[in-house]
Amino acid sequence: MPVAQFLREFVASPTSVGAIWPSSAALADRICATAELPTAEMTIEFGPGTGVFTSEILRRIPDPSRFFAIESSPNFAAATRRRCPTAKVWNDCATRAQKYLAEHGHQRCDRIISGLPFASFPPDLQDRLLDTILEILAPGGLFVTFAYLQGLALPSGRRFRHTLRSRFGHENVTTTPTVWRNIPPAFIYRARKTTAHRPSSIDRQAP
Repeated sequence: MPVAQFLREFVASPTSVGAIWPSSAALADRICATAELPTAEMTIEFGPGTGVFTSEILRRIPDPSRFFAIESSPNFAAATRRRCPTAKVWNDCATRAQKYLAEHGHQRCDRIISGLPFASFPPDLQDRLLDTILEILAPGGLFVTFAYLQGLALPSGRRFRHTLRSRFGHENVTTTPTVWRNIPPAFIYRARKTTAHRPSSIDRQAP
């Protein structure tokens, strides 16, 4: 996808796209290395965008049939399919990942790589996505996503950091050094599921 088209996607839906520039090859390399993909049995990508991460994921996983991506933007989904014709890319919301796991013959996955802009999302969407991740991720599985440095200045970015640590356990969430060869500079969250599902703030407030 040309950069101009990517910018049009951002202008049309800034909270869904979350960036004015596609992710770099350097960030794709770092996030895939962090996810330990060669040992993965089933991998899902949330929000592939233009397919920068997707192409690197496919290069590293042992079996392409044990992977699929979910992208809510029809234009981005089409761009990923063009870039990675062997990848299965579903045009839907990531909160419906359980449905597509079942279609692939699985109940759980052991890797989730996300390009979704969590710092741009409202609290309820952050919670629903994390609920989905914890429900479909197998014990011992990894959730890996990235965040822009400036996102930590946003209340939603700070909330996501706090909520991620609360849901997975502070000791199970780590961050990488900053990837400066990305626009904007970014770092990676790596969260391992080692305990039972931790209820969201919405769940805790329910009667």
